[in-house]
Amino acid sequence: MIKLIAIANVIAWSGFWAFGYLALTADGLTQGQLVIAAILAFGGLIAGCATYMILARAAEASGYARKSNQLDAETRNRAQSKGTI
Repeated sequence: MIKLIAIANVIAWSGFWAFGYLALTADGLTQGQLVIAAILAFGGLIAGCATYMILARAAEASGYARKSNQLDAETRNRAQSKGTI
């Protein structure tokens, strides 16, 4: 499943860069074509970010990547109850 998400990530970022470049630099396109290219680029951006986050969490869960330094709920609540100043 992770490989499928990785493939979707590559396709999403490719769509973002291809349609984003097309929307920004193409000459002679109608307004509708530019809007469609911008919407497709935005969709690629959102899909690319979402799949990247899924892959990052999967890498942490599998032990491939180092876990982030987040506090557990008990430690966080204890630190917040003490105050900062």
